[in-house]
Amino acid sequence: MSSSSSSSLPALTSLLQQAHIEDHDEILKAANTALKHSKGDLDAQHVKIVALLKLDRFDDAIHAFNGGGDKLKERARLEYAYTLYKTGKPSEAADVAQHGDDRGYKHIAAQANYRTEDFRRAAELYQHLAAHPEDDAEADLRINSGAVDAQLEWAGQGDLVLKKKPGRQDLEAYETAYNAACGAIARGELGQGEVLLMRAKDLCNALEDLGEEEKRAELLPIGVQQVYVLARQGRSVQAEEVAREVGLEGIADASTRHIAQVNRIAASGAAGNPFMAQRLMAKGIRASEPDHPFRFQTSILDQNKYAVDLRSLKFGGTAESTAEILPKRKSPNLDAYHNNVSVINAAAHAKARTGKEALKHILPLLERRPNDVGLILTIVQLYVLTGNSASAINLLETFFGRLEKLSNAAEADIRFAPGLVGAMVSLYHNAGRRAPALRILANAAQHWRRRKAAERPSGAVHLLKAAGSALLDSPEPEHQHLATEIFSALHKEDETDRYAAAGFLAASPSSASQSSLTASLQPIDRLLSTLDTDALESAGIAQPASTAGVSTRKRPASDEQQTKPSKPKRIRTSRLPKDYDPSKTPDPERWLPLRDRSTYRPKGGKKGKAAARQALLSQGSAPTAGGESEGSRPGTPGGAGAEVVKGKVPLGKGGGKRKGKR
Repeated sequence: MSSSSSSSLPALTSLLQQAHIEDHDEILKAANTALKHSKGDLDAQHVKIVALLKLDRFDDAIHAFNGGGDKLKERARLEYAYTLYKTGKPSEAADVAQHGDDRGYKHIAAQANYRTEDFRRAAELYQHLAAHPEDDAEADLRINSGAVDAQLEWAGQGDLVLKKKPGRQDLEAYETAYNAACGAIARGELGQGEVLLMRAKDLCNALEDLGEEEKRAELLPIGVQQVYVLARQGRSVQAEEVAREVGLEGIADASTRHIAQVNRIAASGAAGNPFMAQRLMAKGIRASEPDHPFRFQTSILDQNKYAVDLRSLKFGGTAESTAEILPKRKSPNLDAYHNNVSVINAAAHAKARTGKEALKHILPLLERRPNDVGLILTIVQLYVLTGNSASAINLLETFFGRLEKLSNAAEADIRFAPGLVGAMVSLYHNAGRRAPALRILANAAQHWRRRKAAERPSGAVHLLKAAGSALLDSPEPEHQHLATEIFSALHKEDETDRYAAAGFLAASPSSASQSSLTASLQPIDRLLSTLDTDALESAGIAQPASTAGVSTRKRPASDEQQTKPSKPKRIRTSRLPKDYDPSKTPDPERWLPLRDRSTYRPKGGKKGKAAARQALLSQGSAPTAGGESEGSRPGTPGGAGAEVVKGKVPLGKGGGKRKGKR
């Protein structure tokens, strides 16, 4: 170190000792003065970085790091990770922060993973920080953890959220109440979400240490969520009023402003006019990085745009724009955004048609994209709506067969995806095919049991529970054994899961003596305390409804009505025949065809003609006086007084002419 730098270092050190929190400008000036004498002074560079961060000059801080080189980045790694995060580079910030062990690194890593939408990792970091509390504020940890839990619910990973219901402490601050409201809204609990939003709004208005502008900035996202909840509940008038109160001009956050504008359009009367809604949404302000919406928000916003375009009859443009997105991902895949775009593409080709007419336009797409999951599910849904469940089953079975032939781990995950397995099992149940439903559930359960809990998708646990419950009712011994293994593994993973404990107890009754197994279950006495066994016994066993008779909604006749003699039914005279005689008994066979009645005598057909011909050709035998005797031949034509023809008439010479065969 040179003499000039050695002389500037004590001055910088003395300034730092005398400095207060408001003296960051003076510290920055002293650091710059020291760096003028020695550009490579790491101490002065480090002090300059801290001063710039305190002054929120993050762009200048990143330039200083780039000028200082790797030595400065290594020495001030925590500050470097924080600078990367604040300058819109969360992925790089997470990579730098993961190499540190201090709590500061974990805080930055959690925030960076939150921004990169790795909510699972962010939740793990905050759980670790909350389990080992130190000097950091407990309230900040609770706020950040609540925000991560809400994002997990929005992203479809709600099974990772440990805390579903808000506690007492969550209702004491408007930040925690707002996060709890977002989690409830993501789960579809709109009523609870509305109450929590009102609580957050009241708590924010009651704060005395915030100015009016600061309060307005904090109330804006609460109002935006209120508009969404009211619109989802169908309360359009109230939603439009809240949207006018929120306003768009005062929202500084670009992504929040765009979402507020979309919610206002949905709540207003413009939603009923697709052309007006499309024009208003086209004027929406697209957020720019680093202030960009999360991926699930972007997906919903894009779907809104496509939906408005389809309602505006822009089928060709929608089909072309979605067709450009589909080849970017290899099929098959389980990406929600890609499959939603595939469904929208199919709707654009259907051109607002439904049923069989839509199938005529969508089925040709299947030839070009045979492994498109979104397209296949769309066609399956149309088959079901048109009552053609057999074709729906055949389509899914063919798709599963192609995936089975690939014998790849990724394709196997798709084949046994919880959503696809659930669709296939539902189709089998509707068709009454229980055996293939059990088979696919057993295969899916065996596939996911070989994976660790962290490697399974979010719905794998529910799939395993459904498979275990179905396999318990199977008479096959291997199915019973598999159900026991499934519930045993689920119970070991989470001993507080009542469903897994009850399933394990039903599959293996010998484990009932374990206190850990029965601790989470309600005692049988408590479950049976509200049942009236005498009433059940007197009611008898419920009999299934008879399928032979036709069901009717009429009330049955009372006993008195059944014992009364029935009055004879009056017959209208207009329905009676002209020669009707009430004293005569009608022929009971009058409803039968003539040939089926006992009095029917056929007229002489071919048989009668043959007999007459034989009579003409006979040699004479007159009838007796008493008539024809039984077994005698018919008499010669002419009667008793006729002359007997003597001699034999040669065939072919006497009598009329005959027609020969041609």
